[in-house]
Amino acid sequence: MSRLYNIIARITPTGFLWRLTFLNTIVVVMVTVISGGAIYNTACFLAEKVGDLNISQQQRFNQILLNYLWILMITVAFTGSILHFYLIKRFIKPIRSLIQSTEELKLGNYPNPVKVYKNDEIGQLTQQYNELIAQLKTNEQQRNRLITDISHEIRTPLSNLNGYLLALKDGDIKGDEALFASLHQESNRLSQMIVQLEQLKELDHLSVQTIVEKETTDIKPILLQCVAMFERTLEQKKIPLLLEVESYSLDIHVVGIQQVISNLLENAIRYYKGEGPILLKGVKQGVDYRIMVTGPSEPIPEIERENVFRRFYRLDSSRSRMTGGSGLGLAISKEIIERHHQGEIGINTTTTSNTFWIVLPG
Repeated sequence: MSRLYNIIARITPTGFLWRLTFLNTIVVVMVTVISGGAIYNTACFLAEKVGDLNISQQQRFNQILLNYLWILMITVAFTGSILHFYLIKRFIKPIRSLIQSTEELKLGNYPNPVKVYKNDEIGQLTQQYNELIAQLKTNEQQRNRLITDISHEIRTPLSNLNGYLLALKDGDIKGDEALFASLHQESNRLSQMIVQLEQLKELDHLSVQTIVEKETTDIKPILLQCVAMFERTLEQKKIPLLLEVESYSLDIHVVGIQQVISNLLENAIRYYKGEGPILLKGVKQGVDYRIMVTGPSEPIPEIERENVFRRFYRLDSSRSRMTGGSGLGLAISKEIIERHHQGEIGINTTTTSNTFWIVLPG
């Protein structure tokens, strides 16, 4: 069958529609010829045995029947081919629209949504394609806005630092504790913006990376090491931390898991509000391992719980990036857990706290 299709592909005009129509015509003709031959032989046999015809009448009957069968086969082949061509042309119309849309996307333009004709498999494919294009367009807009905003915001601390340092160099002002605290704050602002740009680059890298190096290791020391990185911050902010971590060996990308836990702890500290400790809990769950980071804070609305894992998304769009982040940390965490560890990540909320949880397969 594949050999027949290759032959058809060489002798017919370029295009799936023409090839499929030509192939269908051959099939119709073959079926009609076989069926017609069977009808012809059966009718002739019955006429000869039952009809009591002489030789001349039998030959005339055979010839008339053969002529009718030829007319029937030609009519069926022609009508079937025209009908097939028309129906298949309508059937592949959305596919051609998808091809034109992808060609426009390949040129760097975001095409208009492709029209969905029916809610069949092709219609579902078209709908998902439209949603993908919309998401890509939104991501690109948010990326450009993030870069533009950071580029604009980075000028202010740079100007302040240059101005103060130049004044100190020329002796126009004298350094004191308040001045050095202000310079340190501006330096921190610059550092945070650079971290956000690095996160953007890292998210792009994670999106195209298909294989990460994993090793079998005990998860408990990794979690304790992540906590140690925040001990000074927790002490300064006077936030208590409670640990309930079990040992368990997992095949993981250590650096990736450290980054995820650090993101969750950083969020728990940044949005800490209320009383009680931040809880880091790690427990075996069958063959899997479940990690939970719970922090007292304002509850995240139910309709927002899925959105917080989208790239560039922030609960309060008016919130400053200096306090609200770039909206990349949780998107990176989701990429690491779900794509590179085939695990799960999610959030549970109460009226006084939010719990981010991770399930890593054992």
